[in-house]
Amino acid sequence: MDAKEIIARRIAKEFKDGDVVNLGFGIPNLSAGYLPDDVEVLLQAENGAMKFGGAPTAESLDPDYSNSGGMPLTMQEGAATFSLTTSFAMIRGGHVDMTVLGALEVDQEGNIANWMVPDVLAPGMGGAMDLLVGAKRVIASLQHTDKKGDSKVLKRCTLPLSAPNVVDLIITDLAVFEFQDGKLLLTETAPGVTTDEVIAVTDGEVIVSPDVKEMDI
Repeated sequence: MDAKEIIARRIAKEFKDGDVVNLGFGIPNLSAGYLPDDVEVLLQAENGAMKFGGAPTAESLDPDYSNSGGMPLTMQEGAATFSLTTSFAMIRGGHVDMTVLGALEVDQEGNIANWMVPDVLAPGMGGAMDLLVGAKRVIASLQHTDKKGDSKVLKRCTLPLSAPNVVDLIITDLAVFEFQDGKLLLTETAPGVTTDEVIAVTDGEVIVSPDVKEMDI
């Protein structure tokens, strides 16, 4: 498995029966391809789709249906489509149980930066701001380090924030973090990765849970 698949598979383990879960573009949308067979979850795309699954086959592809990243998706039995107005009324009205968003940086205070890099043209924040304050639970998903090997899990975000103090869980290709006493609580490590290896590539302050375990993916 590559880094993105590890993250996507682990995200899918957070899906719970009956939950309305919004998936952001990129790695979060990939998790729709790993829906647990024994879980009935309602996946929502901010562009106006509810109850979708993973990528379609060439035969089942319908170009009128796409996820928040513009990629094709499979509409499941009982699915619905609706306007952006309705979609954001759901988000702002507190009807989304969980959102999973990609991130450029996250930090030990639960801050997330996922929309702008200085001096790089960006189209805007999109629905991230609404999701981060409207969803009942926020999961940030990202590769643990950048192309230079520098940590993206920090003491304090350096990029412009999308929202402060909103992240409940961080999932990377190396680890899963919760939060404790203003620090990162390491609860899981990826298969074949040790706690020491995670700490070595994490800029933020890490507390190792006494119950730390290997990711179930």
